[in-house]
Amino acid sequence: MSEPAARTFSTGRGPEVPAPPTDEELVENTAPAGASVGIVQTQFADLFVPPNELRLTNGRTLGPIRVAYETYGELSPERDNAIFVCHALTGDAHLAGKRRADDRKAGWWDELVGPGKGLDTDRYFVICANALGGCQGTTGPGSVDPATGHPFGLRFPFLTVGDIVQVHAELVRQHLGIDRLLAVVGGSLGGMQVLEWAARYPDRLAAAVCLASAARLSAQGIAFNCVGRRAITTDPNFHQGDYYEQPTGPSVGLALARMVAHITYLSENSIEKKFGRRLQHSDALAYELGHETEFQVESYLHYQGSRFIERFDANSYLYFTRAMDYFDLAEAHGSLQQALSATAARFLVTSYTTDWLFTTSQSKELVNALVAARKHVSFVELTSPYGHDSFLLEVDPLAELLRPFLDQTWRATRSRGSATRVTT
Repeated sequence: MSEPAARTFSTGRGPEVPAPPTDEELVENTAPAGASVGIVQTQFADLFVPPNELRLTNGRTLGPIRVAYETYGELSPERDNAIFVCHALTGDAHLAGKRRADDRKAGWWDELVGPGKGLDTDRYFVICANALGGCQGTTGPGSVDPATGHPFGLRFPFLTVGDIVQVHAELVRQHLGIDRLLAVVGGSLGGMQVLEWAARYPDRLAAAVCLASAARLSAQGIAFNCVGRRAITTDPNFHQGDYYEQPTGPSVGLALARMVAHITYLSENSIEKKFGRRLQHSDALAYELGHETEFQVESYLHYQGSRFIERFDANSYLYFTRAMDYFDLAEAHGSLQQALSATAARFLVTSYTTDWLFTTSQSKELVNALVAARKHVSFVELTSPYGHDSFLLEVDPLAELLRPFLDQTWRATRSRGSATRVTT
């Protein structure tokens, strides 16, 4: 499988005499290829306005809730071509395009979403919304609590994946007026949301696309989340979550959490290939403990951490990782088969050969449950060197799967709709 230029890492100026790359060169080239959706604008919806607050899984209520979302393409007159994309742990509503013409970086799945792409905006109306508890426009721990006039902090209610999906379902039906989605698509934490959609709202989606995810997080995944949260909460500037009105927040802890998590998103082979044991600033070892970026891989991780704190909130990280820990579809419904027995949605499930955070065996467990429940399911294990991040980086193979899957789903949906209109 060839590696697209937009996803390569610069680790030297030539094969003969490699030069240490800059921190900017160590990260992916994010320039999108092909047609773009162009300039997009984030929109906002105010939902669950009192006295109609959201009832959360833990029994508490929350409202009003502001949701940031973006849409791409046009909704069909029949309102049957809408695809909802669920973002992963550190994602947001900015799925594709640019917010300003001079933006350096496009949306996080820009290579997959747009005219003629895997999620073809010439055919489909694509929606992406920032999750409840987030920090990119949707109500979360950093939002002002109407009762106190100060940010919620850790007084924000505990969240589950089910709570996140409830908010998005309200956005889709009540605000956008779409009764049934053509598909719900997501990877990682987004894939968990896809499964929750299918279990909670079995009649509201025609297809479910679950990428590099599982019906529950493994003990190893919970362990890595624990380390990340510990890094944040032990930062001297955490202030028990009330750092919003302080001069400095837990940036060191959040950066460390990101560094730890990012290691889990890569594969051993990809790290070795990109960095090996190459030094960053010298041709010889320094033999000093103060050099925290002596190796290229160290420089890369520090860069990831420093960039992350510019766009993400530490409390949102705490809430989202705990929601992942708690997610267990089988436990909530008695079994995986029972959880998915009511939906008529067609499923596409993918795993990746080098993903050790959400393994192929976990995807197969989900697929076996769907087969036992007599559901239409397609499963593909994709070969990729990029580990868990493959669903974000290897878009061409994914697009090749999505195009026929979505096309068949849409044709089947329209055929049923035509039959219903004729008989009535």
